[in-house]
Amino acid sequence: QEFKSTNIIASFKNLVPQQALVIRDGQKNQINANLLVVGDLVEIKGGDRVPADIRIISAQGCKVDNSSLTGESEPQTRSPECTHENPLETRNIAFFSTTCLEGVATGMVINTGDRTIIGRIASLASGVGNEKTPIAIEIEHFVDIIAGLAIFFGFTFFVVAMFIGYAFLEAMIFFMAIVVAYVPEGLLATVTVCLSLTAKRLARKNCVVKNLEAVETLGSTSVICSDKTGTLTQNRMTVAHLWFDNMIHAADTTEDQSGQSFDQSSETWRALARVASLCNRAIFKPNQEMVPVPKRGCVGDASETALLKFTELTIGNIIEYRARFRKICEVPFNSTNKFQLSMHELEDPLDLRYLLVMKGAPERILERCSTILIKGQELPLDEQWREAFQTAYMDLGGLGERVLGFCHLYLNDKEFPRGYSFDPDEMNFPTSGLCFAGLISMIDPPRATVPDAVMKCRTAGIRVVMVTGDHPITAKAIAANVGIISEGSETVEDIPARLRIPVEQVKKSDARACVINGGQLKDMSIEELDEALKNYPEMVFARTSPQQKLIIVESCQRLGSILALSGDGVIYSPALNTADIDIAIGIERSDPFKNAADMILLDDNFASIVTGVEQGRLIFDNLKKSIAYTLTKNIPELTPYLIYITVSVPLPLGCITILFIELATDIFPSVSLAYEKAESDIMHLKPRNPRRDRLVNEALAVYSYFQIGAIQSFAGFTDYFSAMAQEGWFP
Repeated sequence: QEFKSTNIIASFKNLVPQQALVIRDGQKNQINANLLVVGDLVEIKGGDRVPADIRIISAQGCKVDNSSLTGESEPQTRSPECTHENPLETRNIAFFSTTCLEGVATGMVINTGDRTIIGRIASLASGVGNEKTPIAIEIEHFVDIIAGLAIFFGFTFFVVAMFIGYAFLEAMIFFMAIVVAYVPEGLLATVTVCLSLTAKRLARKNCVVKNLEAVETLGSTSVICSDKTGTLTQNRMTVAHLWFDNMIHAADTTEDQSGQSFDQSSETWRALARVASLCNRAIFKPNQEMVPVPKRGCVGDASETALLKFTELTIGNIIEYRARFRKICEVPFNSTNKFQLSMHELEDPLDLRYLLVMKGAPERILERCSTILIKGQELPLDEQWREAFQTAYMDLGGLGERVLGFCHLYLNDKEFPRGYSFDPDEMNFPTSGLCFAGLISMIDPPRATVPDAVMKCRTAGIRVVMVTGDHPITAKAIAANVGIISEGSETVEDIPARLRIPVEQVKKSDARACVINGGQLKDMSIEELDEALKNYPEMVFARTSPQQKLIIVESCQRLGSILALSGDGVIYSPALNTADIDIAIGIERSDPFKNAADMILLDDNFASIVTGVEQGRLIFDNLKKSIAYTLTKNIPELTPYLIYITVSVPLPLGCITILFIELATDIFPSVSLAYEKAESDIMHLKPRNPRRDRLVNEALAVYSYFQIGAIQSFAGFTDYFSAMAQEGWFP
């Protein structure tokens, strides 16, 4: 435990950036980040790691990546305005170890070292104790039983031998022989080999097991608490839907682009694709021609990267396409205007008009438009089309997707002749009266293998709970997509919307699903949380803090669940050592999680957890078979001493013989049971109850001792007396 905690702290130390640009006495200096003090002014720019928790004083187009801290896939804007009471939600705080993706900002240091948000998470992680694994508890339980029986029978035989008249030394030898006969000396080797074999099997399937006992724990798991970003989802923003020609079209969000595409023959689509391609600053990193488009690295924020990959897949080579429409000027996105625009020459050299393209917040884009493009024709943007826009916008937003609006305008070549000097600061060109082209919505889509894996978990009696720092609407949408909220299940908020009744009239027991955000969780008592987890089989927790994740894990364990925690962010660190098994997903995940996790899934595949569950259940079954086999020989080894002491029949087995059987001959059949394959229904059974389904129970003891043990004893004595009779020694 101490080693794990040390690793966690060491990993947090590695997050400290080497240098920070600090302003002291009016001078800018590069200093080591660990020399920063509260009150220092620091500057950050695109590509920098934030050197401490800072309050933003001034910013220009600054966006930070908070995904490792809060689970939000999308870049978060930073500005001087305080927008929320919660420090994790407000825009004027940038956190230590997060990355500035673009823009510049100046801020004042408000926390350093252990006092930063990330430092507090590290303290929480190192302050949590670790419990014994279920298999360790079971083996300890088994050893206690065997040790108790060995000492009891050994002492009984010792007393009987002394009473009959044997010398103390002989009686002591009987005592030791009984103990040796009872203790399964090969058990340690059997358990270790069993766990090692399974770990090797899992390694071939990209599951690295750091703690051998964790494999069986996974098989006993009854609840999996999973992160959303990068675990259930692909951790890349992807175009999911488009709205043009008054229709919502679904885009292909599969990882290998094997899904269905939409109709691309419309003139409106061509116009929308042109705006999405040109009004975009994202570019591909060089030398990636042989890499599939969805997996290419890009320079730019998540939304523009999604649009770049989407247009590359639908239009073709975007670099060549952009070259045909030379960019003249550009106005970057800012939080005041909430739009981005650029001016381009047309590809036809005879057409001297300029093309203005704009994208941004849909409501801001719509208010700048006077016409709408429908099937290639410009129509007046009247109330009917505004209602159609609002309906589509609400539908896409309700899916938890980020929606952007797109529009364009062909400038009059007489008013804006070729060579006209466009000023992006003064904006000496029209930014209203534009033509609305359509909407494009993006989401971090679920991994292709996750819905099937969640279904297998449900079949195996395992409950999957989503715990994320992302927005509740997005979390609910992804949970519904992957099957955590099953089809037909409704939350307390969904039922009144369907029945058109006040939410107060809804019985909470009518809902199967529940979405709880961090604010609601903060106001809930421990009893209320336990009650919610008991009453709602399908749970999603959104906007949760590191401390709240720990509370959720502890609540599940109070209800008697064996809990697996899967995720990839440092936000999970406090809950790491509380969960029964910690699963880090992904090669490029945060070091604190990987160092403390019991298992690492190298292929980012949530479905590998299901494989681990099956192998864990197989271990328990095989260990049970191995122990049953080990116990059967106790009676055949014990009865010769009983008969020798009571009726003086020559002793067929001595201490050395028993030890030889235990360590030389018996261990191989015992270990061979570790190679047994799984039963056909292993994943259709409910998880074992740790209080009731023990490794060694009454039924197994009766079977081993009084059924198989008695048969072995009878067979052994039959052979023994037959061999003695052949030599003239009759019983």
